[in-house]
Amino acid sequence: MALLSVNSLDMGFGEDDLFLNMSFEIQPGDRIGLIGVNGSGKTTLFKLLVGDYKPNKGTISLGKGTTIGYMEQHVCRNLDRSAYNEVVSVFSHLSDIEMELDTLNAQISAGIGDTNKLVERQAMLHDEFTRDGGLTYRSRARSALLGLGFDDSRMSLPVGSLSGGQRAKLQLAKLLLCGAKLLLLDEPTNHLDVQAVEWLEEYLLNSNSSYIVISHDRYFLDRVTNKTFDLEHKRLTMYKGNYSTYLPQKQERELTKQREYDNTMREIHRLEGIIEQQKRWNREKNIKTAESKQKVIDRLQKNLEKPENAPGEINFTLSANERSGDDVLLVENLAVGFDGNTIFENVNMDIKRGERVFLIGPNGCGKTSLLKTLMKLYEAQSGRITLGEGVKIGYYDQIQQNVDSNKTIFDEISDKYPAMTNTEIRNTLARFMFKGEDVFKYVSDLSGGERARVLLTELMLSGANFLLLDEPTNHLDISSCEALQTALMNYEGTLLAVSHDRYLINSLADRIYYLTDRGVEEFRGSYDEFMEKTHKDEVIQKPKQKQESENKLDYKNKKERDAQRRKAKADLNRLEAKITEIEESISELEEQLQAPETASDYELATKLSEELQAKNDELERYMDKWAELSEIVESAES
Repeated sequence: MALLSVNSLDMGFGEDDLFLNMSFEIQPGDRIGLIGVNGSGKTTLFKLLVGDYKPNKGTISLGKGTTIGYMEQHVCRNLDRSAYNEVVSVFSHLSDIEMELDTLNAQISAGIGDTNKLVERQAMLHDEFTRDGGLTYRSRARSALLGLGFDDSRMSLPVGSLSGGQRAKLQLAKLLLCGAKLLLLDEPTNHLDVQAVEWLEEYLLNSNSSYIVISHDRYFLDRVTNKTFDLEHKRLTMYKGNYSTYLPQKQERELTKQREYDNTMREIHRLEGIIEQQKRWNREKNIKTAESKQKVIDRLQKNLEKPENAPGEINFTLSANERSGDDVLLVENLAVGFDGNTIFENVNMDIKRGERVFLIGPNGCGKTSLLKTLMKLYEAQSGRITLGEGVKIGYYDQIQQNVDSNKTIFDEISDKYPAMTNTEIRNTLARFMFKGEDVFKYVSDLSGGERARVLLTELMLSGANFLLLDEPTNHLDISSCEALQTALMNYEGTLLAVSHDRYLINSLADRIYYLTDRGVEEFRGSYDEFMEKTHKDEVIQKPKQKQESENKLDYKNKKERDAQRRKAKADLNRLEAKITEIEESISELEEQLQAPETASDYELATKLSEELQAKNDELERYMDKWAELSEIVESAES
């Protein structure tokens, strides 16, 4: 049975239609990526599905028992509550049951009221509490927060002290844990680092909920979706498969439509030629033939659908005006820091002409600082940077500071490239979707995406043979990301880019440098190959319990030990080994409880919680025995 059905939906504001005659169903197990250019109505569709907006026409029907979860429904309004308690609040019905159970236990123990009724009520609530995940809801909340980048210290902070990005993470955690059968995820990877995105991917893959996700992260869409909805030209088209599967299907569909249109137009022109000929002969038989052919033309034109042009997309190429030498960049033992604090050191890089190299690493490791040091915007603490012969750098700044906010778009380009005519500037800006009066917008009034297009315009005009790009796909929609990727793929110069866009890295990378505070590690190949290698080489260090150190005694002293002490010590060692074994089991169970697949699996979480409680009880018993034996050993040693 469908979780949700949409039939003949029309929606628009004023005289502007967003979409027309939209119909689709969401079935259990559907994991849908919603694709469309900015302004196509993706977020509006979500607001329609949750009832915030009313459609102009059509119906939206929920299946029996279907609940919808939407991020905006989980805004953090209590600014004094801790981050952890804010997320736990999504389980308010369980905490209410917990409080009532505590009250019932106290009443039954004190003999207050009708004991039989109280016990009956207690049993019913206990069953409901267990069935709905009461035994694990706190650990699931903590697991989600850990996965999204909150450590224990941040979990205890009040919501009011958190950044906007951190509050967005809390909203996402509450949405994931709300128990809805259908989740609506609008750009869920915003504000997340790569580790948190990977956790989210695993969580969604192990979730029992169906979902629709809007995202510009193409790698994320590939991992978590099995269907794609394309919202374009006010119509919704459905495709089977993830983003990479959808692309060739869409291209084939558009090619088929164009062929059908061209063939139909050729037939119409052929028939029109026949009609013209028959009219010239002007006999009764010829007139009937002409009328017959005109009916065929009318029928063909009635069903003829002209393929629409693709929605506004940037279209550009990147080329180098001059060829550089074979040696482009050599970095030797580079260290960078500020105010005496070193961010990284021992960075060594050797980049040759034509290579596409990506620099990745955890947030805050200094990737942007490294690029700015190469640009001589920052001064190195130590080390050497050598640029090759004939190298001309083109720099893309993710902070977008190298454009003048006080200028119009037109003036920004004309001042940097004074040799260009007004017509050349307009034609160039049109390739980046700045047309008509748009070219006279002030840079200060532009959105992040529009500023990014201005930067790409300048990058194209630079003719640089060595591009240093800092998060170039930030602020770009999917179609613009695709255009940039195509331009970089055809670029014959050299590329060094910082990016979290795993799809871009996967498509372009010849080599990857992984930056840490101790230097860079080199990997050859794509992002997938990098991940395969790092996971294969990863050594998981399990915590080891500290055992009591023993004084090493010489052979003579050992011989003189008291027999009672010897036996007690041997018993103590065996006991400590057992305690260590139990503590390692507890650590493993806690790790499993924090895993994303556990957080979304109620039965597994319950089983692990029960095992964890049993291990903790066992540990407590052994610790009591350990205390007794320790006293015996200390007494014997004294």
